[in-house]
Formats: sequence, structure tokens, C-alpha cells
Amino acid sequence: MFDENLSSTIEKIASELNIEPAALKAVVQVESAGRLSVNIAGRAEPLIRFEGHYFYKLLPLAKRNIAVAQGLASAKAGTIKNPLTQKGRWRLLRRAMEINRAAALESVSWGLGQVMGSHWRWLGYASIDALVVEAREGTAGQIRLMARYIEKANLAEKLRAHDWAGFARAYSGPAYRKYKYHTKLKNSYGNFSASGSHKPLKNKMSMLQYGSAGKVVSELQKNLTSLGYFLIADGDFGPATERAVRQFQVEHHLVVDEIFGPKGIRAMMQLLPSCHK
Repeated sequence: MFDENLSSTIEKIASELNIEPAALKAVVQVESAGRLSVNIAGRAEPLIRFEGHYFYKLLPLAKRNIAVAQGLASAKAGTIKNPLTQKGRWRLLRRAMEINRAAALESVSWGLGQVMGSHWRWLGYASIDALVVEAREGTAGQIRLMARYIEKANLAEKLRAHDWAGFARAYSGPAYRKYKYHTKLKNSYGNFSASGSHKPLKNKMSMLQYGSAGKVVSELQKNLTSLGYFLIADGDFGPATERAVRQFQVEHHLVVDEIFGPKGIRAMMQLLPSCHK
């Protein structure tokens, strides 16, 4: 789906992140769903989504009341509906900018990576305007913005490890399985990679990590609980399980990360009563 110039841009950015171009291309393809821009008044603009609850929080009281009266702000997420068309969303943004320009721009998720404008300071931009300028610099600008977020949020490592579920969960939230985001990433990566036949580095039974799920995770949680790392055995390798794994790794002098691999499993099994092995 990418022309030569865009492929080259993605490859350059992937190199800067020290990840495979095929992995970043997969993220771009899945996030964009094949739609990279929209024509607004003769200019190719990034796709946007306005978040009225952000606008509500960012406005001073007097202007907040005006925005609420105009149907542009609400304390509750999802109350302010986005128009179905991108042209409608850009019109909505312009209306919000008339009330408070900076707050309006910060209340938008920008481009194919859906990066919130309110992250501008955290991402190292000089201002919200600098973030918006980047987002509006064509598809390349959108990808650079998304790459900043991936790097800042420490998600590049998950792409390096082809941990599609871990990346999907961290980037899109716990509903990623409902939309099969991780499966789409994996399939897209396979299409972009040279062989299209990448295999996991380790068997799933011996390499559990953030985003993993199922009976084997539930068993891990039960075993950790029996060793004093109290967890609910829900079969979901989420934040609580990640914290327990890291604590176990620290206390048993293992490499500290969110991956529970063969060394960790061996150390755990040696500590468990025989009934748990």
C-alpha cells in the first residue's frame, strides 16, 4: 500500500527506533486502515478526532461554560459526538478554536497514530503548535509523531520482540482483543517482512510477557501467588502480573523486564512445592 517515497520514510524512522521496517510498516498499515489523509479546502490534512471531555478539562471555567452551551465540551467522555465525516470534524475543531485555540488543538487526536495533542510537552515538542505542524506535514509527519509516542512510551521494544499483543494492549487499551488488533499487526508484519514466515523466538509455554493470556498465564499467576506475589488468576498478563514478575526477577537476580522466560520459570519451579510443579 506504500509508494517508494513513503516506504523509504518509514524505513528511515524504523532505523532511528532500531526496529524492523516491516514492524513499523505493520503499525502504520493497521493504524491507518489504508486512509492516510483527507482533502480539506484543497490541502491534504491528517485524520482527527475531537475529544470533548479533554476540552472540558483544559478550559478555564468561564470558557468551559461557553463550550458546554455550544455542545463542544462535557465532563463525560463520549458525550460530545464526532461528526461522521472528517470535514465535519475539522469544522468542529475550528468552532472549538474560536473559544480557546490551544485547548482545542490539545483536545484532538492527530493523524494515523491518533496521538493526543495534549501530549505535546511529554513528547518533547516546544508547543502544541509544533506538534500540530508535524502532524500536518504529510504522512511522513504523522509517522514521525507516532514514532515519538512509540519511543517515549517504551513500546519500541515490544515491536523488536514481535510482541504484538503487548504492543496492542499498551497502544490501544484492553479492548484490543475484541478488535483483533494484535492479529492484524501480526498478519501485516508477515506481509511486509521478507519471508512472511517469522516464528516466535520461544515457545509460548516458556516465554510469557505483557499481553499474553490463557491457561498458562493463569497457572503462572497461581504459582506466583503461592510464593507470596498475590495475584488474581484471571489469565491476563496485565500490569499487576507484570509488577509481580519484575519483583520476582529482582529478588531472584534475574534480568528485570516484563518477559517471564525459561530462566524465570526454572527459578520459580525450584521454589514451588511439588504439588504445584
